[in-house]
Amino acid sequence: MKIVFFGDSITDCGRDRADDASLGNGYVAILYEKLKNLYEDVKFEFLNRGIGGNRVCDLAARVDRDVVAEKPDIAVVLVGINDVWRKYDGGADFDLDAFSAAYEEVLKKIKDCGAKLIVVEPFLFDVPDKKRFRREFNPMLGAIRDLAEKYADAFVPLDEMFAGVSQSVGISAYSADGVHPTHRASRLIADNIIKKIRLFL
Repeated sequence: MKIVFFGDSITDCGRDRADDASLGNGYVAILYEKLKNLYEDVKFEFLNRGIGGNRVCDLAARVDRDVVAEKPDIAVVLVGINDVWRKYDGGADFDLDAFSAAYEEVLKKIKDCGAKLIVVEPFLFDVPDKKRFRREFNPMLGAIRDLAEKYADAFVPLDEMFAGVSQSVGISAYSADGVHPTHRASRLIADNIIKKIRLFL
């Protein structure tokens, strides 16, 4: 059972890019440990193909090499926050139509290669210096949900989930900067993706 995880720094999470089997220290590594213990009779091969700082256009440029060529049984896609963030820290334009087109290209290529596709919603915590991100982030989430409905075999609504849990415990338990997850948050991400992966085992 080969599973490819495709995304940005939240997936990458410190993986050794020189080591093809490196899973990093985030949700992908946590998920692997949990899943292999749940299914001792299944031989899993996990490929972490997250690259920190990537936007959806970067994923579109490398989807053939990093996902399609691997012929995975399942592909997990989590991307989007950098498309908004680069507008505020790098002056890059955010064009919703261009984002949607590139995102659709990624999803369509993965579906066409025969993999089960799990789309994971990007998330943004309500921290003061990121509140303005919501102007672009919310319409982007709407586009992702629409495309997930069209292409995905399963969808994980992380933004909605984190909005709920952070109200009772506090945002700092889940993220220091509103974007990157703590270990606690990474465990929650892993648990929610496992629920979807189990549909295909």
